[in-house]
Amino acid sequence: MQTLEFELDRDFVELNQLLKLVGLCDSGGAGKAIVASGAVAVDGALELRKTCKIHAGQVVTLDGIEIHVVAVG
Repeated sequence: MQTLEFELDRDFVELNQLLKLVGLCDSGGAGKAIVASGAVAVDGALELRKTCKIHAGQVVTLDGIEIHVVAVG
């Protein structure tokens, strides 16, 4: 499984925007479509809320890729 690390510089990032920011899709709209398709898990649980708030310490999984969200600093 490939692992990516995303440094969060604010309180949270919306799930669809996170997918865009790490380069797994081209736009927030494409991120919403990916989430709606049921392909994304947050901390091991299926997540269908497109704008779910992702905080530091959470792990997002999509197609064999794990995104570890870490706080800056």
